[in-house]
Amino acid sequence: MSTTGWPQGVFPARLIEKLHAEGAIASSRDFDADQVQPASLDLRLGNVAYRVRSSFLPGPAHSMAERIEALTLHEIDLTKGAVLERGCVYLVPLQESLSLPPEVSASANPKSSTGRLDVFTRVIGDRARGFDQMPKGYHGPLYLEVSPRTFPVLVRTGSRLSQMRFRCGDTRLTSSEHQALHASDTLVIGGDLPVDGGVALSIDLLGEGRDGLIGFRSKRHTAVIDVDKKSALDVLDFWEPLYSRGRPELTLDPDEFYILVSHEAVHVPPSHAAEMVPFDPLVGEFRVHYAGFFDPGFGHSLAGGTGSRAVLEVRSREVPFLLGHKQIIGRLIYESLAETPDRLYGSALGSNYQAQTLKLSKHFKPFP
Repeated sequence: MSTTGWPQGVFPARLIEKLHAEGAIASSRDFDADQVQPASLDLRLGNVAYRVRSSFLPGPAHSMAERIEALTLHEIDLTKGAVLERGCVYLVPLQESLSLPPEVSASANPKSSTGRLDVFTRVIGDRARGFDQMPKGYHGPLYLEVSPRTFPVLVRTGSRLSQMRFRCGDTRLTSSEHQALHASDTLVIGGDLPVDGGVALSIDLLGEGRDGLIGFRSKRHTAVIDVDKKSALDVLDFWEPLYSRGRPELTLDPDEFYILVSHEAVHVPPSHAAEMVPFDPLVGEFRVHYAGFFDPGFGHSLAGGTGSRAVLEVRSREVPFLLGHKQIIGRLIYESLAETPDRLYGSALGSNYQAQTLKLSKHFKPFP
């Protein structure tokens, strides 16, 4: 327990709800019934989006409203829904705002379904010097930068593209603590022991158990995707399936977007949460995984998933890059929860990706 009354660790749902009840999280509308996740809060779009010339950070001398006024090209009403075009940058005031206690900080990530559509999002606060990080004691509004990279998307007031996690103190496990947790709870199944500073994840390019299916590559010039509609779209209208052809490797083409899957099955025990971070920027010219949060109970047998694969959103950068089977592409950093959670990621909450293998976002019908 910290000296200020908030326990050390990542806040599970009950403490997020307590933050809200005490005014540390405010909202222009009541929370949705399922808005508070096991260890994160979904953030909702407000009534308007601003098309801006470029991404930016306001810096310590400016509020976001001041910078938006200077950089806005067009204002878009979201109350009846609007299409955000690929390649454009938008800023949307969120319905939630913060008045955090002095010892509580917050961080944000795209939701899994957002990342799997290649929609790039980042949360920004007033006078911020960095994206997706709200410092201890932050008081102010929240804005979401949204930039669809592959598909045009239909959004509306209340759409949830990003999620926020709250924490107190130093929550990340040390290397020795990762080792101990892996020994007691088996953090990855079918993979290596934890690496320095986390747990290594590698890529699966064999497709065993999936008839050789190793991933999907996005198509260009597709129809619009409504981010709030589940199981509405045919996969082949938007994706090209990729199959193993005898050589356990895949060349990533620049400017193409891929959905791939980890070789290892991931387990996040109920006492912890996890976040995926790049393994090492020096090991290859590619980016993996926009959506980094893994809630407590992901892949947990008592929550409906005995190990779940990590689905990976992959882009090459400037040059083609050859990936090999079981090449390490990321690592999981585990964090301690501030208290035992009262709900877990899983089927009981209607979680979309428990017990997954290779799976596209919730917007698509099952494949094949």
